[in-house]
Order: sequence, then C-alpha cells, then structure tokens
Amino acid sequence: MAAATPGRVRGEPIALALGAGGARGLAQIGVIEVLEARGLRIVSVAGSSSGALVGGIYAAGRLREFREGIERMTRGEFLRLLDPVIARPGMIGGQRLVGAMREIVGDPRIEELPVPFTAAAVDMERQRVVWLRSGPLWDALRASFAISGLFTPQVVHGRELVDGGLLAPLPITATRLSDAHRLVAVDMHGRPRQPPGDPADGQPAPPPRGSRLGRWLDRRLGNPPSEIGLVDTMSRALDTMQAQIARVQLALDPPELVINIPRDVCQFYEFWRAKEVIGVGREAAEKALDAAGYRAVRPGEA
Repeated sequence: MAAATPGRVRGEPIALALGAGGARGLAQIGVIEVLEARGLRIVSVAGSSSGALVGGIYAAGRLREFREGIERMTRGEFLRLLDPVIARPGMIGGQRLVGAMREIVGDPRIEELPVPFTAAAVDMERQRVVWLRSGPLWDALRASFAISGLFTPQVVHGRELVDGGLLAPLPITATRLSDAHRLVAVDMHGRPRQPPGDPADGQPAPPPRGSRLGRWLDRRLGNPPSEIGLVDTMSRALDTMQAQIARVQLALDPPELVINIPRDVCQFYEFWRAKEVIGVGREAAEKALDAAGYRAVRPGEA
C-alpha cells in the first residue's frame, strides 16, 4: 500500500526504485517511458539486478538505444551472448553479454552520470548489501545482476559481489538521500495474470515446464536432461525469495506509488521477449498513474 496519494504536479522530481526480476525487469523500460510522458522528472535512480541494468542505462542517457537494440534481439542471438565457464563459481562468465551492452551504452563512471544512480549488490562473505555509487558503471551493473550460482561473482574494490536481489530485490532505502518529492517503486512480483489453481481442489496439478534456455544451459553444462533442470530450479527459488523480501521492504518503508509488474509475464531468462515485456510495463505504469491521479501531459502543455 502506498504511503500517500500523489498529487498532479507537472515536472515533479521523483526518485525511482527498480526491482529485481530477471527478464521481467525489462518491463521497467516501459515504466520509465510512461513516467516521463506524464511529466514526472526522475532525479535519482536505484536498482537491483535487472532493475540496476535498466536504471544504470537510463541514468547514462542511453535507454532508447538500449531498448531499440534489445527489442530486435532474437532467442539465438541472446544465447550466443552467454559464455559458459568450467571450474569457476558460476555457470556463465558474462563477458560477451556485458561487451555487447557496452557497445551501446559506452563505459561511463557512475559519479559522472547525468542522473544520480545506485546499484545494489551483495557481499556474501560479509552477508550485507553494498550500495555502488561510484566507479565504472559496468562493474556495478555486472555485480548487481551476478545471480549466485549462475553468473560468476564480480570483484569490486577487492570484494566478490553477487546479485543485489538476494537481500535487496527492491532497493527503496538507496533512494532516500535524494531530494525527490516522492518515491516511485516498481515491484517485479505483482499478482500473476493467470493465478495458479487451488492446490486443494482435488485436481492433479499440471506438470511443471522448464524454459528452453534452462534446458540449453543444462545441456551445455553436462547436466542430465529433465523437464525442470538445475537452472530453472535455481531461478524459481530465487524468484520466490525475492518476492517475499520485496513485500517486507514495501511494508517497512512504503513508497508514495508502487507499480506492480505481474510475476508471470515471462520466464526468468526470456530476454528475447523484450518488446512484449516492455509493453506490459507501459500498461502497468499507465494503470497505476491513472489510479494515483497523474494525467497524461498534452503536447505543448507547460
């Protein structure tokens, strides 16, 4: 529940907290586009995991170019960007993926970005959240989306960092130092569009289905074939944990406005469905802003 009903102030400065959620995080591109279309001015961004990816690229002023590129990406092109590794603490190195995105965004430092930005990562040795507010942008983003067990950790300032979604799937606290009038949070674990059936209705549950990417990775890593492999099991477990932590964060530090993305929009790694997922984000943002009283800005309106 939001802490208060937002007003209708043209150009109102807001802080934006972007949540973790795998490929669902791309929906936040659509959210940002709608916020700007409604005349809201984003003066601070914090993000975790895929939310950090979207937020960092937005803060660098390259979100449109990134959206255009990822909307064109096919499943095969995405899979070719994954670089499986052997005998390391993770299945994917991530160098190809980061390299492809760096070509679009460049390689700025966080403290030089036009919009203040914070990426959430986790130091597992010290068991705490780390806010990354300076240094190379891609070091911070790579650390924030380094899903434990899937991507190898990223070393930043001598610390091995992993996915911020482990402890801060919705980094609300990281936005509280800004001068924004209000905080808008995007929760990636909203009510599903197709809720699961009642487990006590006496009907047999349908067999679980794994993603093609999960089965592809399992084959590349030499895991035995199964309908739900290691990768899908890991992603579902992480998603469940993130959803519970995000609910606690929202309850303890409620923002003025929450935009909910349905948790069943896509599989955790279906980044090739970017255009569809971004459209879902736009729809969710329009609905939330209409309910909060923010109207669309007409062309030429001051």
